[in-house]
Amino acid sequence: MTGSYDILIVGIGGQGTILASNILGEACLIEGRHVKGAETHGMAQRGGSVESHIRIDGQYGPLIAPGQADLLVSFDLLEALRYSHFLKKDGKIVVNRHLVLPTSVYTQKLPAPSEEEIIAGLKNHELCLLDADRIAAEAGSPLSQNVVMLGAASKWMPLKPETLLESVKRLVPKKTIEINVKAFEMGRAAGGKS
Repeated sequence: MTGSYDILIVGIGGQGTILASNILGEACLIEGRHVKGAETHGMAQRGGSVESHIRIDGQYGPLIAPGQADLLVSFDLLEALRYSHFLKKDGKIVVNRHLVLPTSVYTQKLPAPSEEEIIAGLKNHELCLLDADRIAAEAGSPLSQNVVMLGAASKWMPLKPETLLESVKRLVPKKTIEINVKAFEMGRAAGGKS
């Protein structure tokens, strides 16, 4: 047992997963928490998968082993299914309803999974499903969907919401602070406030 709280953030290149993980890391530093992180994003610029591992208060390495994540934050439905094996049995998933189909669906004419099939594959975990793209647009910019997702997931994080919000203010471009604050608050409301 590592004693860590493990968060896996996944998405497609360009969705803001790296900024989201940086926001979590900054929040840990503000609170004086020990944090380790790792990310993979080799082919991300070509629409590839991006994953960020965040381990809060852990003793060991930065990578989360399969079956050990407490929380999965997925910016895409298919990525949620692809990485769901990383979750503990009682793990939580916060998922954007957005769906980017892999190029093999088009180039090899493979059958595309439906939203219902993907959601059925996630039913063994507590699931928070939201339309982060729509919420981000309502907040003022579709680019803020990553902050919407953090707001929705904040219910299950061992970090104070006000610390996360301070981290958002520090790391997003200055001219977008107001939009991102609104995006975080709207995401938190959509994810259910405790």
